[in-house]
Amino acid sequence: MANQVDAPEIDKVLVSIIGRALKAFTDEMSISMEKTTRSPILCEAKDFVTGLYDAEGRMLEQTENLPILSFSLGPVCAHIAEKFAGNVYPGDVFFHNDVFSLGNQNNDVAAFKPIFVGEDLVGWSATKGHQADIGGNVRGGYNPNATEVWQEGLRIPAVKVYERGELRRDVWDLIFANVRLDIVQEDMRAEIGACTVGERRLMALVEKYGLERFEVHKEYLFEATRKMMEAEIRAIPDGVYEGEGRVFFDGKNIGSSYTIRVKITVAGDHITFDYSDTDAQTNAFVNGIYASSASATLLTFLQMVNPDIPHNHGMIQPIDIIIPEGTILNAAYPAATTFGNHLCPPNADSIMRALAPVIPTRVTAGWNNLLCSLTSGDDPRKDDSFVDIMFMGLKGGSGAMCDTDGYDHIGMIDASGGLLDQDYEMFEQQTPHLLLKHEFLPDSAGAGEHRGGLGVETRYRIGSDDTQLVTFGDGDEEPAFGLAGGTDGTLNKIELHYPDGHVYKTTSKDLVEEVPLGTLYVQEAGGGGGYGDPRLRPATKVLAEVRDGVISIGAARDIYGVAIDAASLEIDEDETAKLRDSR
Repeated sequence: MANQVDAPEIDKVLVSIIGRALKAFTDEMSISMEKTTRSPILCEAKDFVTGLYDAEGRMLEQTENLPILSFSLGPVCAHIAEKFAGNVYPGDVFFHNDVFSLGNQNNDVAAFKPIFVGEDLVGWSATKGHQADIGGNVRGGYNPNATEVWQEGLRIPAVKVYERGELRRDVWDLIFANVRLDIVQEDMRAEIGACTVGERRLMALVEKYGLERFEVHKEYLFEATRKMMEAEIRAIPDGVYEGEGRVFFDGKNIGSSYTIRVKITVAGDHITFDYSDTDAQTNAFVNGIYASSASATLLTFLQMVNPDIPHNHGMIQPIDIIIPEGTILNAAYPAATTFGNHLCPPNADSIMRALAPVIPTRVTAGWNNLLCSLTSGDDPRKDDSFVDIMFMGLKGGSGAMCDTDGYDHIGMIDASGGLLDQDYEMFEQQTPHLLLKHEFLPDSAGAGEHRGGLGVETRYRIGSDDTQLVTFGDGDEEPAFGLAGGTDGTLNKIELHYPDGHVYKTTSKDLVEEVPLGTLYVQEAGGGGGYGDPRLRPATKVLAEVRDGVISIGAARDIYGVAIDAASLEIDEDETAKLRDSR
């Protein structure tokens, strides 16, 4: 009998070193993307995710600049590893965006690069980012009139664009012949570059410690992470908890609404999110796909647990997500699904409402629903096309918690965030539009002992003739909800004030052709919901926010029960006491 070789002994210090190194690698990949991409969607709003995965496609670590993309790469990586088994070589690069083979949105195109040490496939490096265009009927990729996937954009099932380091020019040309903007090719090259950064770093790490030692410590890292997540789940009382979120208007059927229903079962150290009772898919473009909906579930739950849990395969092992095909969260082929990423807010609402009674200190009140707009056209200054998503105004405030106010205007919820999600000067360079106003919106936050985050107002002047405007989102019918006596936030709206004086209020899913030069674009993004009785908020805080223009004197009196003299901007103590005693 041959001598049996014992597995390497676990060095817990090395486990920590490997875990921290993997996170540093994905962060470096993210910095590479930020510095080398050209579209503001990527280099400013950071609408991308970078990650490293093992040979089977299991998550080693990720840097999730935009959370909704965060858990969509691993399943696709496993799909590619299986589909191309025996046909994967050093120097290969794969592209993928297909929503019906585990993608999350047509515009979110991913690049995958296998990582070899010697002849051994040890992992994958991957990047996924929202591209400025992906073909289809509407420039920019959002088509509120779409009823099937072919009207939305080019589908890219997993395809090899580099083989053994050589570009497959025919495949590359086939893809980009169906994309309007050259900048997309450049940004996909940047994705490949970021993958190369990850490839080099993981190769060096494995070579330093040896493949066998790396593999053993990787599995231990997975196991340790799983135990951390199980401990968080055990802190939630066992039981079955149910919640709902609503989606308004599918882009086709006026007055339509749909309900997302989640049943959360906590059993010891395991948690299941079951969406079986969610409404059926629409015949319009307001549908999700499993990848985007599962990402929304995970990122919402991660807000309620230890933020130091590493983001690897072990983190997701104690979590099951059931989303039957044919529901609005997992539409069946060949449905239109571009809106799917934007079903995250009502999905999050359903989870927050379900768990609020049992873990009230971990949930937030409602966050303002996202309402986006996208303009495209020809820039007369450059004789060139432009596509721009108005990141400055699309989100509004987050919900308050039991012990803290919500974040003011959270923007894309990424590393830039809030008011600075889109640089003002870059906006005016990348588009012909003129920015006139971008400010926090007073009285937009839901009131409470802890108030919601403020919304924001954005105004700009359309700078090109026949600009096309697309809107996509929600929150114009139902505001962010308050909790424990807190009040709701305010509603979203987008208006176009035409040069002839006509005012058009867009729907939440709209396609407006030929917006004329000089039109004033006006957007209000609502605030988040408040938490707790507003009249328990310290009067001195209310006064400070009146002085800062966050709360009006009228709202301070009527909602918070704080009487403030308009001339001196001081509290009338006697009147305030009467107002608060009479509640």
